Amino acid sequence: MPDTETPVFVRYAVEDGFATLTLDSPHNRNAISSWLVTQLLDGLGRAATDEQVRGVVLTHTGNTFCAGADLKEAVHADPAAAADERTRWMVRVLRAVLELPKPVIAQIDGNVRAGGMGIVAACDIAVAGPDSSFALTEARLGLAPFVISLTLLPRLQPRAADRYFLTGEKFDAATAERIGLLTLAAEDPAAEVARLRAELRKGSPQGLAESKRLTTAAVLAEFDRSADELARRSGSFFGSEEVIEGMTAFLQRRPPRWAE
Repeated sequence: MPDTETPVFVRYAVEDGFATLTLDSPHNRNAISSWLVTQLLDGLGRAATDEQVRGVVLTHTGNTFCAGADLKEAVHADPAAAADERTRWMVRVLRAVLELPKPVIAQIDGNVRAGGMGIVAACDIAVAGPDSSFALTEARLGLAPFVISLTLLPRLQPRAADRYFLTGEKFDAATAERIGLLTLAAEDPAAEVARLRAELRKGSPQGLAESKRLTTAAVLAEFDRSADELARRSGSFFGSEEVIEGMTAFLQRRPPRWAE
């Protein structure tokens, strides 16, 4: 775990047999950074080897669960190198959630964008409250949800994937449940997660692990087939004229030239 001089981006706590990993970087909307990824992977690893931990709750502080990559950092970095690094981070995080031999519950009551959408889809159970919103805005930046499609496409109804991958529209928790991204839209997500934790504690560690292996096998097999190719495709677009324009327009809070 990080020492006292290291900024804490992910908080780890264990109570009643569950490890809670709290994304705690509200200054950049819990954006995917080296600090956050390192600490998240560390927390997942600790939970995996702790015999007292039956499952993991992944939640957040602030009004955003995860906003994906920090574009303010991306625009000042070498585009190809930065894209490759971010893509590798995302592959590692998604695979770690899927491979963890314990159930992972996402507890959300805020905004979810880009890479955050892939993390939610990787979780075994996802619960969101009334202040939640969701969007896949990559196409508006000249990109596509390449790597996160590995977890999103198995969850989403095909017509919903067509719509939200292409339009970038924002949708609420009720819609997210209806199209398959969420397990439940709840008025009180913390109370609902507490109820689900009680249900999960009725399962044996072995029973939970083997059941999860069944539900994640096809997604992990697709990882093995497609992750490298999707990562290459993702990296090849960063530094392109359209992506530079899309990111610059986003940071300047103006429409990109193709939307004017």
